[in-house]
Amino acid sequence: MTDHVSTHAAEEDARNEQILIYVNGRILPKAQAVVSVYDSGFMLGDGVWEGIRLYEGKWAFIDEHMDRLFEAAKAIDLDIGMTKDQVVSAVLETQKANGMVTDAHARLMVTRGVKTRPFQNPRLSQQGPTVAIIMEHSKPKIPRPITLATVPHLRGLPMTQDPKLNSHSKLNCILACIAAQKAGADEALMLDVHGFVNTTNACNFFIVRKGQVWTSTGDYCMNGITRGKVIDVCRENGIPVFERNFSLVDTYGADEAFLTGTFGAQTPVGVIDGRVIGTGQMGPMTERLRALYKAKVAAS
Repeated sequence: MTDHVSTHAAEEDARNEQILIYVNGRILPKAQAVVSVYDSGFMLGDGVWEGIRLYEGKWAFIDEHMDRLFEAAKAIDLDIGMTKDQVVSAVLETQKANGMVTDAHARLMVTRGVKTRPFQNPRLSQQGPTVAIIMEHSKPKIPRPITLATVPHLRGLPMTQDPKLNSHSKLNCILACIAAQKAGADEALMLDVHGFVNTTNACNFFIVRKGQVWTSTGDYCMNGITRGKVIDVCRENGIPVFERNFSLVDTYGADEAFLTGTFGAQTPVGVIDGRVIGTGQMGPMTERLRALYKAKVAAS
């Protein structure tokens, strides 16, 4: 397959050429929203980020996204230099400047800031953090279910790079995605250190078997907010859901598979390692969960 599809595919929107971007308290035209080549994020991937989504004037689950951002910053000993309320205010200010009401996606990034010299030691970052918010008009448009290929790249142990950390250092996931695309798939299915099915390079992963919804234990994957909401709506609506270890054999024999993430919410998976999953199209459980999730966003 050569017509690769991304889980972040969106409708073309000419307005995105004129977006305004928040950089360290200033809202700037796209061409002027730049950071130094000495910035820790550019130089070393030293930073953390969040993706948040705007539905009908409301940023979905923004408090939980702020909690995760600040927890990640604390984990890497990075002082954001703003309170959670101030970060939210910056998001709202950027939204207002862009006149966005719905179907928008924001990538909020915080790095350790500009370094005095081009070396690794974090003490060389002495000018304070860099905070940037890229906000785009972004309506998901995925023309068909995603195809996945299992790759040798793992989501590893916490003592290497904790997979729960939403850091700028995404090379492991990028290499996984490259391997999957070289194999003819859209994106990568990644295993954990024990060989159990874990996550994809960009999203959390679920399967459906005989009316039950399965996902990984969560020990080796991003603690996805959309993942958690799907688990919640299952429990709230009497749908059996399990966080458990399962294998590729379980996966190939699933009735459905889908991905979760802030951008696409629930994205169907049609093929894994050349095996058609269920009918190869969005299944009834995935469709039901999409509706339940949409209702949960509206009620939040």
